[in-house]
Amino acid sequence: MSEITDVLIKALEAGGEVLMRHYAALDSIETKGSAKNLVTVADKQSEEAIKDVIWSHFPNHSILGEETGSHALRGSSDFRWIIDPLDGTTNYAHTMPLFAVSIGVEFKGEVVAGGVFNPYYKELFLAERGSGAALNGTPIRPSRNATLSQCLVVTGFPYDTPEVLQRCLSEIGKVLTHVHGVLRLGAAALDLCYVACGRLDVFWQRNLYPWDTAAGWLIVEEAGGKVTDFTGGQFSPFGNEVLATNGLVHEEFIQSFGNALR
Repeated sequence: MSEITDVLIKALEAGGEVLMRHYAALDSIETKGSAKNLVTVADKQSEEAIKDVIWSHFPNHSILGEETGSHALRGSSDFRWIIDPLDGTTNYAHTMPLFAVSIGVEFKGEVVAGGVFNPYYKELFLAERGSGAALNGTPIRPSRNATLSQCLVVTGFPYDTPEVLQRCLSEIGKVLTHVHGVLRLGAAALDLCYVACGRLDVFWQRNLYPWDTAAGWLIVEEAGGKVTDFTGGQFSPFGNEVLATNGLVHEEFIQSFGNALR
């Protein structure tokens, strides 16, 4: 795992370097799927830089990337790297510095390592399965808030599904009356990391993709938090729902809002 983690860090830094090179200097912004779902040259070049790092060390590893889909070179491998080269593209395009590179590493279908790197703030969240989680090398833990009334929570909503958007807004209204506040930061990987390190207490969202959650999921769990679907069932980055908490308020959140979320 030490070699995997070393390459993971190099890949995160390579993607981050590309993002900072283009930050506040974009010539154009494209869309994909809907007018609100943005993609930039930075997304594409960051993914290419990340792939170059991974394949220079592990040429037979598979890669699942947001911008270019699934790839495999020179035969099969039990390892697959799940890449979001720019989580928070809308923030990035508006020079809001809440964006990150997110990479999870699977071995035989299990996420065994994950990293999320915000190059603007130079914050590197990292986890290996069974070894805990850290921010810039310092171990992290979730908050100790034991009731929702003490909590600051975060969510997100999809770009191109009006029906789901209305549902999400209704959920926010219900949750808001029970907590200190509800945020929408626009970068799911960072939302998960902020739960892991105690800045936030709860994150919930639907309709995410594996590159949004694979790394952050492991970071939350290795920090000592809890991640499930909205019913408390087994989480999968390939599923439709993510509920991440400090662990202490997980059941209260499900009991309070489970019916509203389903």
